[in-house]
Amino acid sequence: MNQGKKLVTVLGATGSIGVSTLDVVARHPDRFGVFALTAHRQVDKLFEQCLTHRPAYAVLDKSADALDLQSRLDSAGCCTEVLAGAGALAEVASAPEVDLVMAAIVGAAGLEPSLAAARAGKHILLANKEALVMSGALFMQEVAATGATLLPIDSEHNAIFQALPAGFQRGLHDSGVTRILLTASGGPFRRKPLEELAAVTPDMACAHPNWVMGRKISVDSATMMNKGLEVIEAHWLFGLPSSGIEVVIHPQSVIHSMVSYLDGSVIAQLGNPDMRTPIAHAMAYPDRIDAGVRPLDLFEIARLDFERPDFARFPCLALAYRALEEGGVAPAVLNAANEVAVGCFLEGGLRFDRISAVIADTLDAIPPRAADSLELVFDADRQAREIAGSLVRELGE
Repeated sequence: MNQGKKLVTVLGATGSIGVSTLDVVARHPDRFGVFALTAHRQVDKLFEQCLTHRPAYAVLDKSADALDLQSRLDSAGCCTEVLAGAGALAEVASAPEVDLVMAAIVGAAGLEPSLAAARAGKHILLANKEALVMSGALFMQEVAATGATLLPIDSEHNAIFQALPAGFQRGLHDSGVTRILLTASGGPFRRKPLEELAAVTPDMACAHPNWVMGRKISVDSATMMNKGLEVIEAHWLFGLPSSGIEVVIHPQSVIHSMVSYLDGSVIAQLGNPDMRTPIAHAMAYPDRIDAGVRPLDLFEIARLDFERPDFARFPCLALAYRALEEGGVAPAVLNAANEVAVGCFLEGGLRFDRISAVIADTLDAIPPRAADSLELVFDADRQAREIAGSLVRELGE
């Protein structure tokens, strides 16, 4: 039935990236089929997706949720088999039938299934930046060892990939590339007086001016930690030192990123802010397919603005550069502390302007050490979460 189609596993199907991926799949039923869909706890949404796309498997975090979904699917006459737990995520990411794996689980939880896909030599569409932030060296070693294909889904990294010379081999040697320019919208507080940031609410932080995203990533955009994580991700994807990765605030979000060359050329990728563009590009690569995205109207845009980021306004960005330069487990510590701090902010237990303080103090508390194994990475992650939790209790109101 699926002869000639590429079968896709979508890790994180109910999130914004997962939904956009399934939209692209639905536009090209002759090219793509769905092998598995996974979600954390959104049973209702996953149920509807299973009815629409009829995957062989669905995966949820908890066994009770999986039993509930299985019962509902059986009653609806849908033959999808429902599994539960981290092991099941790795199973559907590495199954022999799978051609493409959309790695879109937010946070540290997405690391192990993404690694499973790499170990199985899959064509990985990487939207889970934490996989590279936490264990970049280990992840890239697995990709190289198995011959897996790794294509970035973040709009910025996908733009860089499109603007690089053909055959670029993750480094500056003989490529003519001098630096990459990661664009950032600046989020909703680019112009807000610094003294007013203490009063920012979760709803305010999640009201992104250009993109529709989940709540955690929206807060990361507001603090620019999201861009900081992308700096670390770019280091591993493209083999550039921190000095070769520059962040540029571009409030229109039309230029998604740029590559600067030795001869003075700067090549940019432009488009409307719609994640279906990088998703469709990566799914069909090296071909191009319709993504359902409205064409860019430059006359409507009329102007493009650029600013340097202010580290006093966006200390989380500076902390990400610090973690990249320290190396070892520091990026994993950064990520874990940020997840804890943002989670507490969203629950009303921490002021917005104290998120960076929790992260900085956690980085200070954990001595530098190598990240030579997943065990060391996860140990640093665990330790950072414990320390960040204690700091939140001290700083929270």
